[in-house]
Amino acid sequence: MFVTIAVLAALGVYLSWTAGRLDRRHARLEASRAVLDAELLRRSGSVLDLATAGLLDPATSVALADAASRARTASEGVERYQAESDLTAVLKAALDDPADLEPLRSDPAAEAALEELAMACRRAAHARRFHNELVRGAVRLRRKALVRWLRLAGYAPMPETVELDDTVPRGLASE
Repeated sequence: MFVTIAVLAALGVYLSWTAGRLDRRHARLEASRAVLDAELLRRSGSVLDLATAGLLDPATSVALADAASRARTASEGVERYQAESDLTAVLKAALDDPADLEPLRSDPAAEAALEELAMACRRAAHARRFHNELVRGAVRLRRKALVRWLRLAGYAPMPETVELDDTVPRGLASE
């Protein structure tokens, strides 16, 4: 009788600990998603700043501003991540060659704008990797048999990774 009570108490403590762990993981996921969204907005804002500063040729400025505006106004989900990937493609097309950016680097305002954009690109890429790592950990925990059988995750949706192209253009990465 004593052994049965001890086993049930240990199982209860384990389940309570696991449910708490899962709840904390979901809270961290929400926070990391908010950080990722903020970093993506910062990146598109930096692109808009560079595009409207009059430092680039008009065609490049218009292409960058258009892609950044689309990324900022896209609805959540697949459309947003496609717009962010499109912004990365435009950034790579415009700023991938370090030799093309050399004339800009002599201007202190342009150098500051490029540095800000480079930092925003790196931070967005880092935030996405961090968020996806948290998602993978939460999915591993939610796939455990006891978590599924006892529905310890409640009705929370299964977290999903954020898949988009956030490659930093070579022209910015060389700093």
